[in-house]
Amino acid sequence: MTKPIDHASTVTRDEVEDFLYHEADLLDRWKLDDWLGLLTDDASYYVPPNDKPEGDHRFTLFTVADDIVRLRERIIRLKDPNCHAEFPPSRTRRMISNVRITGTEGDLILVSANFAIYRYRRNETVPRLFVGCYRHKFKLTDAGLKIHERRAILDAEELGAMGAVSFLL
Repeated sequence: MTKPIDHASTVTRDEVEDFLYHEADLLDRWKLDDWLGLLTDDASYYVPPNDKPEGDHRFTLFTVADDIVRLRERIIRLKDPNCHAEFPPSRTRRMISNVRITGTEGDLILVSANFAIYRYRRNETVPRLFVGCYRHKFKLTDAGLKIHERRAILDAEELGAMGAVSFLL
């Protein structure tokens, strides 16, 4: 169990960038268990619909609206060779940019960043490109920064042509 530290405002942009770069590397290498270690025990992960990027998952149908239990289950499925959507796993390359600390909310650190994720799948000649922005809520713990909430807002007008979003954005 990680314990919050009161000094949320002492985190620098460089530290947040390093954290996001490390996280992107773990996801690109499919180190999913290690990635789970970057989350708080009460983490949430959202991919809202394109027409309501600031919507509330309780009242709007989201592409993904996972709590930590569902995230752990998603990781188990993604690592299973019987998971046809991701076996063999997609090859991805994440680019993170425009990282900004946008404020605090109690003991949470609010962070925004842009992303571009290139996804390569077996038997597909053209890579899929997912572009958007992250809205994070981080907690500073004794173990360092942890993701309390991630909202991955996709810029695409429609998701149909992008294929399944079975991997983690």
